Amino acid sequence: MGKLDGKVIIVTGAGQGTGRGMAIALAREGAKVVVADINEKTGKAVAEEIRKLGKQAIFLKCDVGVEKEVKQMVDQSAKEFGPIDVMINNAQTLFTDYDPIESFPEARWDRTYQTGIKGTWYCCKSIFPYMKDRGGKIINFGSGWGIAGSPGWSDYAGCKEAIRGFTRTAAKEWAKYNIKVNVICPGIDSPSFRNFAAKNPNMVESKAKLGDPEKDAGKAAVFLSSSESDMFTGHTFHVGIGGIQMVQYP
Repeated sequence: MGKLDGKVIIVTGAGQGTGRGMAIALAREGAKVVVADINEKTGKAVAEEIRKLGKQAIFLKCDVGVEKEVKQMVDQSAKEFGPIDVMINNAQTLFTDYDPIESFPEARWDRTYQTGIKGTWYCCKSIFPYMKDRGGKIINFGSGWGIAGSPGWSDYAGCKEAIRGFTRTAAKEWAKYNIKVNVICPGIDSPSFRNFAAKNPNMVESKAKLGDPEKDAGKAAVFLSSSESDMFTGHTFHVGIGGIQMVQYP
């Protein structure tokens, strides 16, 4: 018996990195996993990878910055697998160029917030009807760089802190429905992080100890999706960020 046998779980941004690791870990524990991603090629590959493990998974294409696509994805997930137990809002566009506040590109700012805090809001709104009468778990994603501050990434840092504030509010508003809402702040060895580190070597320690997508992020996702976390809501969990240190620009 797996910890998540029979549970239906949506993971956005599950086509690579942290999202892929969580999707596989959840499936290994018996969950029926919806791999939601904007990238059809990688998303289908992850769903197929899960099925080769003898587990259940489907891929649904979705841009979390488009509310209509989010709602369609959630409704289709319920149609395929039944009522949804857990929503993991991992997807967000990440830009890796350094841009100071005084000359920050507005288009980049808007895309970050559209896929970040607004995408999280869209996902939560869309999942609420499926959890209102039976409870559920929602896992949102913040960032240690939002907590610490991130020179050159004011859009990302601000957006991730907005998600944490939104999460605490959702946890209080939806407690009466037995919907638990928490945040993971990851420091995971993923393609997006490696791309960021390569372009910005002075922003990350060379010996940063990064977590593993499946063993670390996956383990946290399993815990927050299972009955073991029933007494937790409105909390932030830092996962796999040992040794990472932001270095300030001069």
